[in-house]
Amino acid sequence: MQSIITIHSLIRWAILLFGFWAVINGVKGLLNKSSFSVNDKRSGLFFMICCDIQLLLGLILFISNGWFDRMKAGMGAVMKNPIDRFFTVEHGFMMILAWIFVHVGYSSVKKATDENKHKKMVIFFGVALILILISIPWPFRADGVQRSLFPKF
Repeated sequence: MQSIITIHSLIRWAILLFGFWAVINGVKGLLNKSSFSVNDKRSGLFFMICCDIQLLLGLILFISNGWFDRMKAGMGAVMKNPIDRFFTVEHGFMMILAWIFVHVGYSSVKKATDENKHKKMVIFFGVALILILISIPWPFRADGVQRSLFPKF
């Protein structure tokens, strides 16, 4: 199980890299009024693929680490414990919401006219990236859910 946690932690950096790449491409495209390029499409695609892998790993961890069992046992106890609440409710919900924004955004960008593609990238991928940044258990969090920046091997 530790190997899945390690991979989950490492993929976070790929998601942030590709998420910022997609948003920056969108902003540059808006500011320069440039046409939508293969590079722009690729950044969104890589962002989406990494989010898909991360969701799969996250669901495996959610079930195998007992978070799901804690929810079934009673949400009252889960909501009173900040660590349980974060990992069973807050982290999962926000990350799934971000995943939805990435998928809806990628689909919207594909369907949009050329002049609106960059705008949709910035909006959808930007919101997803903000949700992801808020939901990561950063080491500087003060609520007991913090994790290290890089996993220990």
